[in-house]
Amino acid sequence: MAETILSIVLEQLASVARQGIEQEVRLMVGVKKEVPYLTEVLQTIRAVVADAEKRQVTEERVKVWLERLKDMAYQMEDVVDEWSTAILKLQIERVENAAILKKVSSCGIIPSPFICFKQVASRRHIALKIKDIKERLDDIERERIRFNFVSSWSEERPQRLITTSAIDISEVYGRDMDKKAILDHLFGNKCQEKSGLYIVSIVGTGGMGKTTLAQLAYNHPKVKAHFDERIWVCVSDPFDPIRVCRAIVEALQKESCNLHDLEALQQKIQTCIAGKFFLVLDDVWTENHQLWEQLKNTLTSGAVGSRILVTTRKESVVKMMGTTYMHSLGELSREQCRALFHQIAFFEKRGWEKEEELKEIGENIADKCKGLPLAIKTLGNLLRLKNSKEEWKNVLNSEVWQLDEFERDISPALLLSYYDLPPAIKRCFSFCAVFPKDSFIETDKLIKLWMAQSYLNSDVSKEMETVGRKYFEYLAARSFFQDFEKADDGNIIGCKMHDIVHDSAQFLTQNECIIVEVDNQQMESIDLSFKKIRHTTLVVRESTPNFISTYNMKNLHTLLFEEAFNSRGLEALPNLLGHLTCLRALDLSSTELIEELPKEVGKLIHLRYLNLYSGESLRELPETICDLYNLQTLNIQACFSLQKLPQAMGKLINLRHLENYAIHNLEGLPKGIGRLSSLQTLDVFNVSSVGDDECKIGDLRNLNNLRGSLQIKGLDEVKDVGEAEKAELKNKIHLQHLDLGFGTKEGTKGVAEALRPHPNLKSLHIDNYGDREWPNWMMGSSLAQLKVLYLEFCLRCPCLPPLGQLPVLEKLHISDTHGVKYIGSEFLGSSSTVFPKLKELIIFNLGELKQWEIKEKEERSIMPCLNYLVMNYCPKLEGLPDHVLQRTTMQKLVIESSPILEQRYRKDIGEDRHKISHIPQVEY
Repeated sequence: MAETILSIVLEQLASVARQGIEQEVRLMVGVKKEVPYLTEVLQTIRAVVADAEKRQVTEERVKVWLERLKDMAYQMEDVVDEWSTAILKLQIERVENAAILKKVSSCGIIPSPFICFKQVASRRHIALKIKDIKERLDDIERERIRFNFVSSWSEERPQRLITTSAIDISEVYGRDMDKKAILDHLFGNKCQEKSGLYIVSIVGTGGMGKTTLAQLAYNHPKVKAHFDERIWVCVSDPFDPIRVCRAIVEALQKESCNLHDLEALQQKIQTCIAGKFFLVLDDVWTENHQLWEQLKNTLTSGAVGSRILVTTRKESVVKMMGTTYMHSLGELSREQCRALFHQIAFFEKRGWEKEEELKEIGENIADKCKGLPLAIKTLGNLLRLKNSKEEWKNVLNSEVWQLDEFERDISPALLLSYYDLPPAIKRCFSFCAVFPKDSFIETDKLIKLWMAQSYLNSDVSKEMETVGRKYFEYLAARSFFQDFEKADDGNIIGCKMHDIVHDSAQFLTQNECIIVEVDNQQMESIDLSFKKIRHTTLVVRESTPNFISTYNMKNLHTLLFEEAFNSRGLEALPNLLGHLTCLRALDLSSTELIEELPKEVGKLIHLRYLNLYSGESLRELPETICDLYNLQTLNIQACFSLQKLPQAMGKLINLRHLENYAIHNLEGLPKGIGRLSSLQTLDVFNVSSVGDDECKIGDLRNLNNLRGSLQIKGLDEVKDVGEAEKAELKNKIHLQHLDLGFGTKEGTKGVAEALRPHPNLKSLHIDNYGDREWPNWMMGSSLAQLKVLYLEFCLRCPCLPPLGQLPVLEKLHISDTHGVKYIGSEFLGSSSTVFPKLKELIIFNLGELKQWEIKEKEERSIMPCLNYLVMNYCPKLEGLPDHVLQRTTMQKLVIESSPILEQRYRKDIGEDRHKISHIPQVEY
């Protein structure tokens, strides 16, 4: 971890040196000459840190030296960042004050000397800090020489990874008999129906595969068919009945739950559970019978035949819970270990010339894993990237295997895999210790937090987000993450960490990273010094008193709140923010009681990440937030009460992500947002037609880095087509999804025509379009990459555009377009193959539609890939075209609230039932 912090400092020093060349931004005399010296010493120390990190496991003096080095490096990072920020501030203020100075000088007003005084004070303040750090660094350098470390620094780049099934191979390997035993006791011959709770427990050491075995049972087809409800809850330590009950309610209701009272949650569960349920309680640690009883009594309302499956490391937990059947999960056999290792390490290398040469070494490595699937998986994924015999022998003969059990706080296999990571990725992995065990980690959020710590700045030729995604995928392929949740396009949107992997991250960041669970009972007894802590998550209970200001947190870089829904402890927030001057990331999401963000947030000059998601009571942001010149991410999604944004947001020149979806009371955006050319995320752009202080549609002009999704609301307010042309949507080449929201006014075709998107667009949503004619760009060549199209509430259009020409369109949803009475050839266009890739077509609430027919003089291929058709609330529609119904690809047809169609295609009695008899699934 230390070498990665040093790398950040060296990058910052280089940046400051480049900036400091200009006369107008030189902050101090004498300090600039220290930069070459500091750089040289830091580079020398960085070269030996890898050796020091390995030796610290067995040498206490080395461990202490590393702690001193990390502490110094963190402080130096803060000072250099402060220096860089001061330069940035001067640049911004110089531009902003130029116009003001011109005005006041014309009035004969002399500028105040106070500005110059502040600059001098800033210079002296930073110079003193640099001097102190230099003295400490000299001491650390003298000690380095005495330790005689081995130098090994290199700018290693991540290797290209094979990222397919190698991640998942071990999840089903060598556990067939265990799976059969669990299933037999869930509903097989060995399981007799009885009243009361029937509990099956899987017991085994960490990394043995307990959770994987539970997942195999949970997702088994027989389990899905047998139980009315399936519920999965990660319990972890400590056991919190409120959190567990809330998770059960959310699983049953398939939506989030805002209840925080245990009794209310218990009643809700008893109301929701009616039939047979299958509940998995994963990773249970508590031996407290009273806590278990609070949950157990709630579950007795389920039907006879309900089952609970528990995973735990401790047999004492099994006995306390009154388990019906306990399954001890043993180690994999020697043969299974070797076979599994070989399958992963030689993945896609069958017949490789070195396979025989390395096979024996690999078997010896597998034997050292002592039957633990996680260890085998980790080393297998490590060594499939290594092609030389020497590299394999280095793993086999590593001193890490020789550590006594007492010295082993983490798995040797994980430690070996960590040591092999490139330095830039080591710091990204170690940071993950800030998340509580078993928590779901959102990929995008994690990458933005890495950005906030300056972990992704090493490759200036690439976007930080791209580098972060690359690092995440590298760690995922090396088994540091698991339980992936994926989007439709296959990208990982979230994951978890195995608890042993999490333990490893905590071991590597001890005294730097901490998770604190606080409530009324705990607070009096907690005696922690936060002086060296840099990253922390506070899990705040509802009953927590005003405690936060009691901690010495002044060196914190990351502060994340979890479950702080109604905590009174957040009343101390203004005082807290006034002292957290080193903070780079602050997460206050879901803190319902905050009505106004304290103005003290403007003092957090290093802040790069601010998450206020779902701050339901938050009404406004202070103007001081515009002093956060380093801010990269501002998340204000679902802040339903937020009414306006600060006017000076144009000063946030480093802002890359403004996440502002679902803010219903926010009508306009401040004018300065149009100057934020680094902006990549802007969920919603609210068009204003009045007021010079708010954005007009033309202010989108310079935001050509926007990517992902963009929703533009209020387009009916745009009166000037020329203003719409200024938006230059055709230049937004990175946008994937576009939502154009008009009103019901006529005369918007010119505006719509001016909003032609770039042909790279993948998804388009048009709603409330008020004109009778569609824009000309809704053709095949203009939307060549479009896969998804929604047309909603386009009330005046008498016909549909020629969408059949869209070459890769896969999903088409048309709803509430009441002006359409007839669908014919105009819908198809002139292509030889019509809708060549369309798979899903949904037509909803076309109340005036009477006919849909296809009259073709020449035979054309029409919707050759269609497999899902929905006709909902088309009460006047008389029939469906044969060209569509007779597709052999059709898998599902849904006809609802369309009485004529239902009568025509009804089973047994419908006159055209034979036309849909080949469709496997038909619903009415």
